[in-house]
Amino acid sequence: MSGGVDSSVAAARLVDAGHDVVGVHLALSKDAQQTRESARGCCSLEDSADARRVCDKLGIPFYVWDFSDRFKEDVIDDFVDSYARGETPNPCLRCNEKIKFAALLERAVTLGFDAIATGHYALIDDAGNLRRSTDSNKDQSYVLGVMTRDELDRCIFPVGDTEKPQIREEAAAHGFSTASKPDSYDICFIPDGNTQAFLGKSIGLRPGMIVDQDGAELKEHDGAFQYTIGQRKGLNIRVPAADGQPRYVTDIDAATGTVTVGPRAALDVTTIHADRLKVLHPAMDGDFDAHVQIRAHGGVMSCRARVDRDSDNGGSMTLELSEPLSGVARGQAAVLYLPDPDGQGDIVLGSGTICGTD
Repeated sequence: MSGGVDSSVAAARLVDAGHDVVGVHLALSKDAQQTRESARGCCSLEDSADARRVCDKLGIPFYVWDFSDRFKEDVIDDFVDSYARGETPNPCLRCNEKIKFAALLERAVTLGFDAIATGHYALIDDAGNLRRSTDSNKDQSYVLGVMTRDELDRCIFPVGDTEKPQIREEAAAHGFSTASKPDSYDICFIPDGNTQAFLGKSIGLRPGMIVDQDGAELKEHDGAFQYTIGQRKGLNIRVPAADGQPRYVTDIDAATGTVTVGPRAALDVTTIHADRLKVLHPAMDGDFDAHVQIRAHGGVMSCRARVDRDSDNGGSMTLELSEPLSGVARGQAAVLYLPDPDGQGDIVLGSGTICGTD
């Protein structure tokens, strides 16, 4: 239980359905000052207190499980290492993959629980397929696409069939203080929200050059980690482009510290390469047509997928896009969907971590 409205209602629905429910909050930092407060994060002391009050109202046990060591290794260190490699990771997605499902489920099963339930907005149909939520504005199937099939088989998403306003009304009817609590956002382990400062302290200064597409040096920088693919603002390049058009970050070579900038058109890619596959549906194999999503709140695009589940590094796939896509960065997740085959919503086929583009 994160201490938010969604997990509060998820727990209430399970209690009302007659299940034997235990509330668990995850402690992800040994230092309370290292997580965001005032409803900006999802794992602070404030959130823990909110979750406890909900459990008290429901009359169910409440526990706090300490996953701070796992969180540091699997999420924070991975976040830093990924930026140091010139990638653009999604720490919330990695937390779902490594902590909220893998680590949590492992401990839950060891203690004799049958399943874990969360307040994620997604659906599991009668055949066990992961599908998009009824509320398209809150759909979280993308961040769940990094789960394994075994993990999904032990998960329940009680609020995935309901739109958010109704969830808040339901929480208010139960008398939960979380009913009006704002949604969490931002990175919970960066208290002041300054990602660049956090990375600078963690990685250290690594001077390099910003260059144009012809290799001409434009400006020295203090670290490639300060930039992401598609970035336009904050480049502070004093020399204007020859055509007078804005420049965007088009490539990052962390090994040499070289950040390449160019016109917006240079961001377009037509092919995505990904590895570290997670397969949730048997259709994710060989050649097939699908939709791909590369951001938690991004749109989808049709593609032709070629999946090799037997290749090195957890399998690999190549996605030939139906039209150019802009701002695709290494380290992001590419989640594949089978577009609504039966009127019940898109089915999540699985995912891969983007390792290259053409």
